[in-house]
Amino acid sequence: MASENWLTDDFYKALGVSEDASESDIKKAYRKLSRKYHPDLNPGDEQAEKKFKEISEAYDVLSDKKQREEYDQIRRYGAAGMGAGGFGAGGFSGGYPGADAFGGFRGGTSANINIDDLLGGLFGGSTGGSRRRSAGFTSADFGGMGSGFGGAQHAAPEESTTSTRISLAQAYTGANVTVFLPDGSHTEARIPAGIKDGQKVRLRGKGLRGGDLKVTVRVSDDSVYSREGNNLVMRAPVTLAEAVDGAVIEVPLPDASTVKLRLAPGQVGRRLRAKGRGFKTKNGKGDLLVIPEVVLPTKLSDEAQKAFEEFVKLAPQENPRKDLLKKAK
Repeated sequence: MASENWLTDDFYKALGVSEDASESDIKKAYRKLSRKYHPDLNPGDEQAEKKFKEISEAYDVLSDKKQREEYDQIRRYGAAGMGAGGFGAGGFSGGYPGADAFGGFRGGTSANINIDDLLGGLFGGSTGGSRRRSAGFTSADFGGMGSGFGGAQHAAPEESTTSTRISLAQAYTGANVTVFLPDGSHTEARIPAGIKDGQKVRLRGKGLRGGDLKVTVRVSDDSVYSREGNNLVMRAPVTLAEAVDGAVIEVPLPDASTVKLRLAPGQVGRRLRAKGRGFKTKNGKGDLLVIPEVVLPTKLSDEAQKAFEEFVKLAPQENPRKDLLKKAK
């Protein structure tokens, strides 16, 4: 649903993209800015918090095809019919009936006019043929402009949208986070375990004027873990001795628990699986997939170097890449 600041805020400028930017460009710009200004990374910085709210609202609108179309239409409509301080003396210069009734807008004031009612007329207002008056004019005065200008006297609850960014660990365990509404206020949101990047959470009654709040969740990349469907994937370093002789290795999970897995001799590069230890969703559980990677010693003593050379002589290595070209075809 359109809000008042759609008439004044430049969401494209907030994200640093052009008006013809692609969905990919908009997403890339948002991710870069959200990492820079996220409140968790800038504790106590009010300017960063304000900037984060601005880019979050901009992304919520521009990433939604329908909302972006409405926003672009409002911007074009406003540029054609509104002055810098409201509708201005030149407002509705295209000869709409009842144009003189906009005197109250000239000089920068919008007294007695509910801007949501005004926007409702552009995008399917539901007031029908009502002739209720506001600031001296009726909805019938505007002919083809739609019926939203005679809107209800009391603001109704409306669905609000926002977004939040969480870590992969929070996506794994679930989390309580603070989210910001378009008017600058904030509320607490429960993010369920197993949520994926881009999924939405609906909070009943937590939006503006008691409406619902729809939160788009963004999950940050992680340096240790990644996600494949509902599987949790990680790479685990192992020693040369563990790779050659086999071992039981212990690896951590994002919830601070650990899992022990058996590494068979020579099993490096093959995935080890722990059933049911991946992401838990309402549709089931994924697995933990561990990829062992050998960490070779980089500083050998003279004695160790000689021993290694002797080992190579006793156990000559075949060329592991001899069949690579065949596999690549």
